Amino acid sequence: MGIGCNIRAARKRKNLSIQQICERTGLSQGFMSQVENNKTSPSIATLDSIANALNVPLAFLLLKEEERMQVIRKDERRKTLYGKNNLQVDHLGGQGNVKMMLVDMPPGSSTEEEHAHAGDEIHFILEGTVYVEQGEDSATLEAGDSFSWRAAIPHYAKNVGENNARILIAVFLEADHDV
Repeated sequence: MGIGCNIRAARKRKNLSIQQICERTGLSQGFMSQVENNKTSPSIATLDSIANALNVPLAFLLLKEEERMQVIRKDERRKTLYGKNNLQVDHLGGQGNVKMMLVDMPPGSSTEEEHAHAGDEIHFILEGTVYVEQGEDSATLEAGDSFSWRAAIPHYAKNVGENNARILIAVFLEADHDV
């Protein structure tokens, strides 16, 4: 998707015709058609004029497909199983070097042993009671609690409650790594 596609999509979302954009910018319909079909590249000043006519930030028109908002519906999530306890991991999405996951831990399940991997993590306990340990640090956390750690330091987590535990995890990676 190029700049022209971004312009066309924004124009259509706002129910504007090419003629209306031309009236607001002073550009010709032929030129706007070439821009929307990615057959010509407008100057930054022209893009700014088009952005103003569309009432969108100029930067929005410059976004590449992978930089745009990504939507993942709950029934479209990638799901994986982790460890011997087959902890269910729902991959909620990511942007750049940040990824989000939702982990379900049945009662008594754990990450089994200390493990380490790339990234920094922030955890939010949505449900249940979870014991976490990293080096000499440990805590028992309940719904509403949160914690963070550098994942490169060996760590361990276990559901010590009587009910399922759900943990929302945000992971930041310095470079592209699979999470």
